[in-house]
Amino acid sequence: MDHSRDRNRDRNFPEKEKEFVEKLVKLNRTAKVVKGGRRFSFSALTVVGDRKGRVGYGFGKANDVSEAIRKSTDKAKRNLVNLPVKNGTIPHEIIGLFKASRVLLKPACSGTGIIAGGPVRAIMEAGGVTDVLSKSIGASSQYNVVKAAFDCIGKLMDAKTIAKNRGKSLKELWG
Repeated sequence: MDHSRDRNRDRNFPEKEKEFVEKLVKLNRTAKVVKGGRRFSFSALTVVGDRKGRVGYGFGKANDVSEAIRKSTDKAKRNLVNLPVKNGTIPHEIIGLFKASRVLLKPACSGTGIIAGGPVRAIMEAGGVTDVLSKSIGASSQYNVVKAAFDCIGKLMDAKTIAKNRGKSLKELWG
C-alpha cells in the first residue's frame, strides 16, 4: 500500500522538473590522502534557467557526483534572478566584474546566435537569450566567470526600469 503512494508522487514530479533547464558548467574532483589511500570528493557548478528570463547558479560539494550535482541545482533554483530579454537579446551593452574575471555582453541582431564561451553560453541558453555577443576578459576561472556574468545580469536594465527611474512613461522615453 505504501509503494502505490510513492508511485503516484513520482508521476507528478517530472512535470515540475521540466520547467527548468539545467546546465552543468564544471565538475571538479578533489582527493584527500588518508591512511587507507585517497578519498575523493566532488564539487559541481550548475546553471539553471526557465528560458523565459529567469536564471540562477549554484555550487555544491559532496562525496558522490550525483549528490554534488543535485545540491548545486537545488541552490541554483533558490538563487534565481531576472534576466531582461528583449527580442531574443539583451537590452544594452554591459561589463560585469568579479575578482580578476570580466565579462562583456553585447546585444546582437536576430540570427547571430549565442557567441560566448562555455560558462556564459550556458547562462544565456538557460535564460532564454538567443542572440548575444560576449567576451571573457581576464582570469578564466569558470566560477569567477559565472559570477562576473551574473554581475552583468544584475546591472542590466530594461526599458520600464529606466523610464520609472527618470519619472517618464515608456512613450516619452521612445519618442
